[in-house]
Amino acid sequence: MKKILTRSAALLAVLSVTSLQAGAADIAAGRALVEKYNCASCHGKDYNSPIDPSYPKLAGQHADYLKHALTAYRRGDTAMNGRTNAIMAGQAKPLTDQDINNIAAYLHSLPGSLVLRK
Repeated sequence: MKKILTRSAALLAVLSVTSLQAGAADIAAGRALVEKYNCASCHGKDYNSPIDPSYPKLAGQHADYLKHALTAYRRGDTAMNGRTNAIMAGQAKPLTDQDINNIAAYLHSLPGSLVLRK
C-alpha cells in the first residue's frame, strides 16, 4: 500500500510540474501581442499614462488581475463574471488563455506608478 501511495505521489508531482510548464508565461510573446493589438493607443505608450483617466494603468499591474480582466472581457457581458466594453471585448475575443498569460506577464514586468500603500 505504501508503495502505491509513493508512486501516486510521484506521478502527481510530475503531472503538476508538466502542467505548470505548459502554461508558463512568455514575456516576449506578451510584448508582441500588446504591440499587435495596439494597447498603447488607449493605455499610453508606457502603459502607465492612459488617454482617458477612466482607463486603467496597466504597467506593473498584478498579473492575476490582468488575467481576470482580459478573461472577463473575452466572456462579454452576457456570461457570468463577464465585463462589458465594446473596445476591450473586441480586443480580447481572439485571445487564447496562453495569450492572456503572456500579456499579463509582460505588463506585470513593466515599471508602473501604481500605489500599493499610502
